[in-house]
Amino acid sequence: MTLEVSTPALLFPAISLLFLSFTNRFLHLAALIRQLYGAWTTERDETLMRQISNLRRRLTLIRWMQFFGAVSLFLCVVSMLAVIGGVQWLAVSCFGTALALMGLSLACLMVEVWISGGALRILLKTLETRQGGE
Repeated sequence: MTLEVSTPALLFPAISLLFLSFTNRFLHLAALIRQLYGAWTTERDETLMRQISNLRRRLTLIRWMQFFGAVSLFLCVVSMLAVIGGVQWLAVSCFGTALALMGLSLACLMVEVWISGGALRILLKTLETRQGGE
């Protein structure tokens, strides 16, 4: 297989958009955790602690998403440099690895999206329990 410089460059726009999305998710969750922590320090409600725990798992996934995306972008750069330098085996290897890491990043995103409803499920369950007890 022979790569041209433009092939690895195709991932640049996708990676940039994903990083923007990942960063926005991270900032939103960080603000939410700070808010929930403030509420927990005054109320000591177990529901708040379960929500914070859910958000901790999501933050961990977002960090992995960002890490895999960053390494993927770096390997795209190495792949492009290898194409320019005429080292096709390195270019193909780096590009293939970059694609795999981008896939891992997206898999982490899917898991994070799946558990993102967890905090809402916790709230709904608490609401139903409290409403049923009245």
